[in-house]
Amino acid sequence: MQSIIDFFSDFVQRPDRVIMNMIDAYGYWIYIILFTIIFAETGLIVMTFLMPFLPGDALIFSIGMIAANDAQNHLHIEYIIPLLMFAAVLGDNVNYYVGKKFGHWILNKEDSFFLKKKHLEKATEFFNENGKKAIIIARFMPVVRTIIPFICGTTNLNYRTFLTYSVIGAFLWVGVISILGYFLGGFEIVQNHLEKFIFGIIIAANMPLITRIVKAQFNKNK
Repeated sequence: MQSIIDFFSDFVQRPDRVIMNMIDAYGYWIYIILFTIIFAETGLIVMTFLMPFLPGDALIFSIGMIAANDAQNHLHIEYIIPLLMFAAVLGDNVNYYVGKKFGHWILNKEDSFFLKKKHLEKATEFFNENGKKAIIIARFMPVVRTIIPFICGTTNLNYRTFLTYSVIGAFLWVGVISILGYFLGGFEIVQNHLEKFIFGIIIAANMPLITRIVKAQFNKNK
């Protein structure tokens, strides 16, 4: 158990080191491993329990940085971007159909170790406030990005509409963040202070949620 906790701790603090260790251990299988991580983060609603420990935004930034600096050329940015975009869209689709088929049954279940109803309730409220654009915004919000596709399926949002916004969100999430990592990761200041950059990425990714909490607290105190 302690080794799992240590892995998650290292993953949050320095995902680049964890990825490089996996590259050393598994070589080109790293593509499958990264595909699986992104798919699980977006496609498996039970991962809402693990989401706080797997910030996909920092992971994608680190992937771009490694692709730019990996002398062995294990990660190619032109391959990894479409691969991870596909993983994100595929994960969304799985969650959408789980919501469509089993959403109401899951919503009527009590809290469990892997699924917290408060997460579902907050994500539902977020979706109701932001409409279809919530699918794009949620890409940059841990936990919420896992639940929003499920909510879309549960509410029977038109599939073509859902897929369109899902693809746009995946392009912005994977494409933009990995490209930032690719170009900024070459600077020594970024490499030497990656923990601070990752912390900044996590804060930026959660800004919609932070803003929402601040507004709710402000309205409560009025």
